[in-house]
Amino acid sequence: MNRIIALLLFSMMVFTEGMAQQKTLYATRYKEFRPSIITFADGHQSRQSHTNIFLKNGALLYLQGEYTMEANMDNIVAVDFPDDRKFVAIDKQLAYLVDSVGKNAVYCVELFDQESYERNIRNNINYSNIELGDQLSTTTIDLNNENDYQLPVFRHFYLLYDGEFIRVHERELLRKLPKEKRTMMKRIMALPDFSWQHEESLVMLLKAITD
Repeated sequence: MNRIIALLLFSMMVFTEGMAQQKTLYATRYKEFRPSIITFADGHQSRQSHTNIFLKNGALLYLQGEYTMEANMDNIVAVDFPDDRKFVAIDKQLAYLVDSVGKNAVYCVELFDQESYERNIRNNINYSNIELGDQLSTTTIDLNNENDYQLPVFRHFYLLYDGEFIRVHERELLRKLPKEKRTMMKRIMALPDFSWQHEESLVMLLKAITD
């Protein structure tokens, strides 16, 4: 039976024992839509009363009447949920701050597994373009869900380093970091407990490469 996404977006996060792995039954970060302050690339800010984050692609969602709208992430630089945390847009995905060292920082994007999504959500997403002023170019979303599924949520990390966002990946960091910082990075990687998926490891790495 077809349902508008507004009826589906009641998320439940389940943490697996001993890991940061999460699972979700639905498609959004928050159980209910909540207020936020959106900052656009031109510095303009807009307050929205009912917003959320789409775990399929990290985009901002908000309600307009009975429809759930997906914002055009090209124009958004940050979204602040005052009752939770602030997100910044990295590669058109909303990411939250893990920790900072000086002007450098670790950020995290949470997305559910796309392959599981395609396998478990039987019908495609249907889009209808709608323009709302010059700030938000949006689409309506119609999702169909026949059963409740627990989809794994994966964390994707970024380093803000010298004013640039770098995806946390060994090859990408080796390509971006100065030679002396690559040496420090390799020393941290050689530690027995280092993991690219552990926040503590990434903060340790950031400290090592921050002057």
